[in-house]
Amino acid sequence: MQNSAAVPDLAHTHARPVHWLATAAAMAAVMAGAGMLQPEAATASQPGGGQRTTTAAAPAPAPDPATVELPIECGSLGNVVTKKASGDLDGDGGPETVVAARCDAGSGTPPSGLYVLSAGPDSDARVVATLVDPALKQSVGALAVRDGAVVATLLGYSSAEVPSCCPDEREEIKWQWQGGKFVRSSPAEARSM
Repeated sequence: MQNSAAVPDLAHTHARPVHWLATAAAMAAVMAGAGMLQPEAATASQPGGGQRTTTAAAPAPAPDPATVELPIECGSLGNVVTKKASGDLDGDGGPETVVAARCDAGSGTPPSGLYVLSAGPDSDARVVATLVDPALKQSVGALAVRDGAVVATLLGYSSAEVPSCCPDEREEIKWQWQGGKFVRSSPAEARSM
């Protein structure tokens, strides 16, 4: 026979819903209090100097072609950007944007211009290089920035008799920043399509 006097009935060993609600409310109060306490800004001390606040600079955004007047003459038609690619082309840590643009003719295959945009000292975008002039009567078929170089497929015409709708030449071109300018290279001569 068991002696009930030896084991007292402890109220705290029988959890009731009110106990769980009280515990949850206490935890919520602790979490809310912790959320209001924020650490101070990180500081680094310099030898021989005081403390200074250090913050990581956000990377600069690539120049937006919509904010730049491109050097392509289209009269009242206006121009349209058909392709763009961004990346660090000159090794300065900031991205440049390469854009292919043509006149907004609506039909046919108007020639493209290929331009490099960079952010100026006031963060405004500007054209810093023309890689393909529209006067060359070529179109840009593909465009990418790879390993710090501009890579494009240029489409052209073998003669004036070839209809402007159907370029019959294709050339893979690469531009690399060297000695303060973009240097053009191609792996082989133009290939017929």
